Formats: sequence, structure tokens, C-alpha cells
Amino acid sequence: MMLDRNVTVCFTGHRDLNGCDTNALCELLRKTILIYIKRGYKNFICGGAVGFDSVAAQCVAEIRKEYDDIKLILALPCRDQTSKWNSIEELAFYKKMLGVADEVVYTGVMYSKGCMHLRNRYMVDNSSVCIAYKTSGRGGTAYTCRYAEKSGIEVVNLGKFATQLSFC
Repeated sequence: MMLDRNVTVCFTGHRDLNGCDTNALCELLRKTILIYIKRGYKNFICGGAVGFDSVAAQCVAEIRKEYDDIKLILALPCRDQTSKWNSIEELAFYKKMLGVADEVVYTGVMYSKGCMHLRNRYMVDNSSVCIAYKTSGRGGTAYTCRYAEKSGIEVVNLGKFATQLSFC
């Protein structure tokens, strides 16, 4: 599937959501996604990791029940992404998301140094909006937000709102 980046949103966020009310975060994310759907956005790219990526994928999958013209695209860094995952719940959710995604894109075959950055750049390069959950200036999420900003992509940081609203 060839993506029109003008109607595509990508997500980036921290894996660790400890201390965060994920229901409240999901509601904020849902409201944000609906704003972009009303602006004509149809494609939503998630990175397939645990934490915010999983929340975003689940939220898009739920919204898709109401808006059947939107697409959930998983952009995965490699085919063996879950090889070091230990959580049965996370693995089960990952398999569920693979099953409900409209498209799965692998940006690499095997895990390698830099494969996550390659996946993150793919998501940004194919989007015009990046919805983030960023509470720190370090790590892959911060890198992706900086890359998006340098690329002229609109970045909406829900992490800023989440801490202001005191649910994370």
C-alpha cells in the first residue's frame, strides 16, 4: 500500500508508562486522533512496541470500528522484534495487533543496531503529523520527535498535556 503522507499520522512514545493512568492517556489520545480524522487523516502508523505504541494501536483499532475508512499500519523494525519479550500478555497483544492491522511493514529483517531508528524514520518520512508521548529529552522517542521537527512534521506531544493534567 502506497501511503499519502498528507493524510497519515505516526505515533511515538515511551515503552515505560509506569505511574500513568493509561485509561486517561487513551482518552486523550482518542480525542487527538478524532481531531485528525475530522481533518481528513486516514492512515495511522504505529511502531509495534510495548507501552505507548500498544496504547496507540489499540486506540486506532477501536476508533476504526466507528470510522471504517481509516487504516492501522504497523511499522516494525524487524521480523524478530519480540524475540526477547518475556511477557505473555505483551506477546498476546502483539499477535492480536498483527491480526487487526490493515498493513504490516518491516523496515528490517533481523534485529540490528539502529533498526529502531530506521523504523522511526520510516514512520516520520511517511507522515505529516507525529503524535507523541514524550516526557524525557532522551531515548528513541526524543530522537523521533527531533527528527520529525527537523523534517517539518507537526509534532503533538501528549506527554506535555498528561503531566499538566496530572494523570502521568
